[in-house]
Amino acid sequence: MTAAGGGGPRGGVAVVGMAGRFPGAADLSAFWANLREGVESIGRLSEEELEAAGVPGEESGKPDYVRAVPRFEGADEFDAEFFGYTAREAQVMDPQHRLFLETSWQALEDAGYDAARHDGAIGVFGGAGANRYLAHVHSHRRLVDTLGRTQVLVGNELGFLSTRVSYKLDLKGPSLSLRTACSTALVAVHTACRSLLDGECDMALSGGVHVDPGLNTGYVHQEGSFLSPDGHVRPFDADARGTVFGTGVGVVVLKRLEDALADRDTVHAVIRGSAVNNDGAVKVGFTAPSVSGQAAVVAAALARAGLDPGGVDYVEAHGTGTALGDPIEVQALSRSYTTDRRVRLGTVKGNVGHLDAAAGIAGLLKTV
Repeated sequence: MTAAGGGGPRGGVAVVGMAGRFPGAADLSAFWANLREGVESIGRLSEEELEAAGVPGEESGKPDYVRAVPRFEGADEFDAEFFGYTAREAQVMDPQHRLFLETSWQALEDAGYDAARHDGAIGVFGGAGANRYLAHVHSHRRLVDTLGRTQVLVGNELGFLSTRVSYKLDLKGPSLSLRTACSTALVAVHTACRSLLDGECDMALSGGVHVDPGLNTGYVHQEGSFLSPDGHVRPFDADARGTVFGTGVGVVVLKRLEDALADRDTVHAVIRGSAVNNDGAVKVGFTAPSVSGQAAVVAAALARAGLDPGGVDYVEAHGTGTALGDPIEVQALSRSYTTDRRVRLGTVKGNVGHLDAAAGIAGLLKTV
């Protein structure tokens, strides 16, 4: 998926800054190096690591226990003082909020902008996965009583994800937080581009984050589930049997292309068109995609971009490595790209696993 824009050499939305942290990669340079070299950033947990994580030996020793985890370093680290928080305030804050704030700051710096010296309105459009940290916070009753339940709410509610960035970086454009499951980050980018093209803001930060503290312990595989039985993700492969979930965060800085060119920004890529839809009830089940729905949204994005399917030579797909989802996605793409030209197909999940709300931004950054 790409974001909305008109045709022509000066139409569309420019990516002028970016930052991200993914399994096995503390920054985008390491991320690209891993992708280029075919590194699988899904590691195997040792007995010592499982024991330290509190997993009983009788459970981790079962044949169906998968000791796989996309290794992400530093999810528990945060420079509270830099952003004006006390250590206790940071302690009760969802790690997803912390990572998104840090990465937004890094992306804006990468774009070469200081919000205090920028006259235009800068918007923030972000999303996160489910909050699985709050139960841990409430288990520390004394800390909650000391700070108060309002502070805990502010530090964990999804609705404050983007607003926190706007507040700490003093950004005065629209500030929207959302969650649409695996499409979260790309829907955020789509929404940011519409806001830019409608003139609501002059620059936008957009992306997604997913942190699940429970992912660091592996998982029990159940036959028929969408989780990989051996901890490997094999997208579009005859041996594909499931996916592995992981942690990640990514943010892009967006501007109208005409403005980016006039301001002599570094333009990493141009986003020409996007679309969002839903396939309703025309599918075999709630969690299953449909061929017609996916084909329709791809066709709509191409039309908005003013692109002929024959002009596309690469598609970064969702590609979860599941026996159900991948064939449906390929069928939908085959309907959309009715051309004799060969179209290359890829997905980042074979390298870093499925990053939930951050999955789309990982794919977008890979493509850029």
